[in-house]
Amino acid sequence: MNRLQHISFVLVFLCFGALASAQGTKSDYERADKLGGLVQGKVFKAKVTPHWLEGNSRFWYRNDLAEGKREFVLVDAEKGTRETAFDHAKLAMALKEKLGKDIVADKLPLEGIQIEADGAIRFNMEGKGWKFESASGALAEAEQIKLPEPRRPGEGRGPRGAGGPRGRREGFSQRRDESPDGKKTAFVRANNVFLKIKDGGEETQLTTDGKPEDSYDGGVFWAPDSSRFVALKTQRAEEHKVYLIESSPRDQTQPKLHTMDYQKPGDRIAVTKPHLFDANARKELPVSDTLFPSPWSVEEFRWSADSKRFTFLYNQRGHQVLRIVTVSGETGEAGTLVNEESKTFVDYAHKRFTHYADGAGELVWMSERDGWNHLYLMDSRTGDMKNQITKGPWIVRGVDRVDDDKRQIWFRAGGIYPEQDPYYIHHCRVNFDGSNPVMLTSGNGTHEIEYSPDGRYLLDSYSRVDQPPISELRKVEDGSLVCKLEEADGSKLLETGWKTPERFVAKGRDGTTDIYGVIYRPTNFDPAKKYPVIEAIYAGPQGSFVPKRFSSFHQAQAMSELGFVVVQIDGMGTSNRSKAFHDVCWKNLGDSGFPDRILWMKAAAAKYPQLDITRVGVYGGSAGGQSATRAVLAFGDFYKAAVSDCGCHDNRMDKMWWNELWMGHPIGPHYAEQSNVTQAKNLTGKLMLIVGELDRNVDPASTMQVADALIRANKDFDLIVIPGAGHGAGGGPYGQRRMRDFFVRSLLGVEPRRE
Repeated sequence: MNRLQHISFVLVFLCFGALASAQGTKSDYERADKLGGLVQGKVFKAKVTPHWLEGNSRFWYRNDLAEGKREFVLVDAEKGTRETAFDHAKLAMALKEKLGKDIVADKLPLEGIQIEADGAIRFNMEGKGWKFESASGALAEAEQIKLPEPRRPGEGRGPRGAGGPRGRREGFSQRRDESPDGKKTAFVRANNVFLKIKDGGEETQLTTDGKPEDSYDGGVFWAPDSSRFVALKTQRAEEHKVYLIESSPRDQTQPKLHTMDYQKPGDRIAVTKPHLFDANARKELPVSDTLFPSPWSVEEFRWSADSKRFTFLYNQRGHQVLRIVTVSGETGEAGTLVNEESKTFVDYAHKRFTHYADGAGELVWMSERDGWNHLYLMDSRTGDMKNQITKGPWIVRGVDRVDDDKRQIWFRAGGIYPEQDPYYIHHCRVNFDGSNPVMLTSGNGTHEIEYSPDGRYLLDSYSRVDQPPISELRKVEDGSLVCKLEEADGSKLLETGWKTPERFVAKGRDGTTDIYGVIYRPTNFDPAKKYPVIEAIYAGPQGSFVPKRFSSFHQAQAMSELGFVVVQIDGMGTSNRSKAFHDVCWKNLGDSGFPDRILWMKAAAAKYPQLDITRVGVYGGSAGGQSATRAVLAFGDFYKAAVSDCGCHDNRMDKMWWNELWMGHPIGPHYAEQSNVTQAKNLTGKLMLIVGELDRNVDPASTMQVADALIRANKDFDLIVIPGAGHGAGGGPYGQRRMRDFFVRSLLGVEPRRE
């Protein structure tokens, strides 16, 4: 090599080294660690909390502003006006005279404000009550306002859970042993049903086939006239124990063994079926189970007001049949009232709604039968469909309220405005017959609403990932705008260098369907540089996961600070779009929407050459961990590195309800074909597996079986087992640090410089 060539080589090498060292450096790690705190509290006027005055036509709220400033606003809904609630400067002057100290007009420390009809302001301050006459400026001490007690943690919230409860015995009717007339009692003894006539009456054994493993222990549902009752008989489920070893308990030297009940796909489940009894004749009336042969659950038991029949909701194992069964109380003959069947799955866990309007002999039923999740009005006596209530290429996201008297339904919709992102939630109202649909919200974003106490007005707050909240007051009658209240101020946030997440849309695998996602860039983003791309993935079919509401901080933004562009995408197979969009996941969880995700990233890179899609990484947890591993097993030509946290890698190893809903029952060869264990031999690129040894959500053996298969295939990979940790172990400080370092090494090609 001559001297000139040598110099050129050195220069190229130095330039490459300088470029590489500009990412994954100590300053990058520091920015990533500090970003959440840096951007916190930098958006103002983002939340309007109304305090309605007597008459429910006026309310006040407080705006907390930058530098500790605040303002008080009064809104007159009938006049459609928004103005300052009082003269802040005049009140500050009056307080100064009374208290003998300076009071800043735009930092008034008022508590428990009340505004009276004549405009007078009552409030608490410095342990005293005050009354301020707005017109005259007079200020006088008054009785202190009693402040509401702070809500205790968890108070006022609905029940929460891990999702997907079997719910096999929940009913609409009250379950009790005593008959409605108080003269009879049905009860279970030694696994069988007995009937006791009160006031000295005799006791009769009605069944003899009950036994410990097949007992009448599921509750009793009496007919309103006390002539008959239904008792539920349950065959016990197969026992399936999962054993976890806590290697490093804090209270002893030796490990601990933990055992939990954990049913997995294919296990024999508890099977509950109804049995009908004539209390007067003291005998069972046989009910054929032809219409409910293989229940995943039976629930929502209801007797008709005339006691002539009862109905219940039957969910068939495999989740391709959801049916309301009606049974004659006189003969035990069973029939179908409403029948929902699918060649793929009926999403009972997330798209199910039934409302009985008994007075009109009707019921409201939710269904995807026309390809979109909509509401239907059915005749509750015959099961005939009276009319489709909602219709169109959009979906009902949920029902908030049904008004039987006004024959109206209040619901949330997605995709109802075709020009907007179909995942944005809007609030609507419609009549039972489908007439007079009213859009209560309209702004381009996803919406949250709050009604006035009398229900005449609603406070609407909407935002997007790239738009701080906008608050409006609207009329409930027709959804019309009364007045705009606030547009959040994010100027202080932008001053920190914060980069606004970008909404990006590209076509999916079919060339026509829009796929939606978000792009995050680092605060020091340089359009002249190339950035590896990392996808934060979660492809669980139970929902959609790309953020839609505004937030000043997303965890993905911290990851981008290390020198990456991070993306999130909702591919086909996730929910909240059409039935066809969702059905891609059926018996196909390994797909994870990758064909759509890859096309989306290629389209983004075509528009933004800074995105280097020759260096793509992916990370996720739980179902996202399953997908992240799948990326480098099945799509290793595109994804070069993956971090998988507590993944449910084999759908035969994970919890029963979630996997059977999407993968079906019985267990077929597709379970093995979709498994990361059976596909481990196809690993290309780099993979880090993280698991908590005490994961009670996903059996940690699922991750270890992938590790075993990789070892058998002689594949290089990283494995981190976190002692004592549960599900989401990789989300802790150690797991996050290791994941960051992994991507810096794998995609940037440099050693992390945290110190």
